[in-house]
Amino acid sequence: MNFLNLASRHLTRRELTTVPRTGSQWQRSQRIHAARIPPVQIIRRNFAEVRNPSSDAPKPKPKASTALRRAASASLPIRSNPTPTRSDIQPVFTYATAERYIMPNLRRTLPKGSVLLHDAWWVPKWTDSQTGKDGEVFLFANGSFVCWGLGEDEATRFAQEVLANSAAEVAPLKEPETEDLEFVTDPEENTRLQGDLIVLGRTPPLSSEDTMPMELPPSVLPRETVLARYAFSQALSRSTALSGLEASLEDYLHSVASLPHSLQKTGKPGLGRRALVMKLGELLRFRQGLNLNRENFSDTPDFYWSEPVLEAYFNSLSNALEIRSRTRSVNDKITYAAEMQSVLRELLTETSAHRMELIIIALIAVEVVICLIRDGPELWEMVFGKEEKPAEETEKTYSV
Repeated sequence: MNFLNLASRHLTRRELTTVPRTGSQWQRSQRIHAARIPPVQIIRRNFAEVRNPSSDAPKPKPKASTALRRAASASLPIRSNPTPTRSDIQPVFTYATAERYIMPNLRRTLPKGSVLLHDAWWVPKWTDSQTGKDGEVFLFANGSFVCWGLGEDEATRFAQEVLANSAAEVAPLKEPETEDLEFVTDPEENTRLQGDLIVLGRTPPLSSEDTMPMELPPSVLPRETVLARYAFSQALSRSTALSGLEASLEDYLHSVASLPHSLQKTGKPGLGRRALVMKLGELLRFRQGLNLNRENFSDTPDFYWSEPVLEAYFNSLSNALEIRSRTRSVNDKITYAAEMQSVLRELLTETSAHRMELIIIALIAVEVVICLIRDGPELWEMVFGKEEKPAEETEKTYSV
């Protein structure tokens, strides 16, 4: 055993010992070594090369993370367990194009059969001219509309065909704001919001018979859930309209973001009085649209006070979309911007007051100089008395 250990150590030492070779010997040994070793075939697994044909298509802009998105897993039982009475999953798409709509102006461009349902225009059936899809649309005064059974492409064409020629849009948005959900119909289920999926089914009886109009045109969706769809649509329209206001406010805050830096570096606000007052007026318009208009984002519409069932539908989706917390956040941003501009306005007021003081001091100095030039001799005589002439000059005067 000792002899074998010594032999293995000796061989290991010889293998590890390097012997210097000349260049020609090294090249010859490399050629011999390459000739003895068979060629190796390299096998590559191109996992990255496997592509979905639809992967090259442009992906939509990701939506903001809300409680509705975070609770999406609650809808998995319905999505993964279809039943014979349940319909296919269909889209609900919300599209905001302006700050508000003039509702009477929409009448002449809406399709036939459209009716005014409480605070919205209801289009019971609209057929897309390209895809042939049928869906219904709710249009609200806050500058948005909600499509049931129609996707983004169909909603875009609806805006182009119906809204573009209506002269109803007030203060159009730079870029349309969107929100999308999905829904199913199942007469065996209760109408509710489950996760990020709206289930349209059985609806409890309403408190008042006048809430549901007696004569309604036929729709592509069940008549029994039209007011439930209206309540969900109003919550969605508020969220999308609020998104448009948030985007406009972000652009405004970006436009005034350099004012504190300019004040720090130069000691000047960086804006004139007129421009600052215009910015302040724009800020007040944001707050008015957020809190004081009829379609504000804080209060529950009066329509739901007498209908607790519909109010529950409206509040469930409003809470999932975090409308109240987002409204408070926007109000806080507006308050900060207003305080900053109030400080800048006070600085401009102090600067103009200081300038007026300098002008007044300069005018007083000019007036003093003019008085000294005009009334200087008289003042001199009044202070120091009249200068007496010498006696010789007096005698010469008398002799003459």
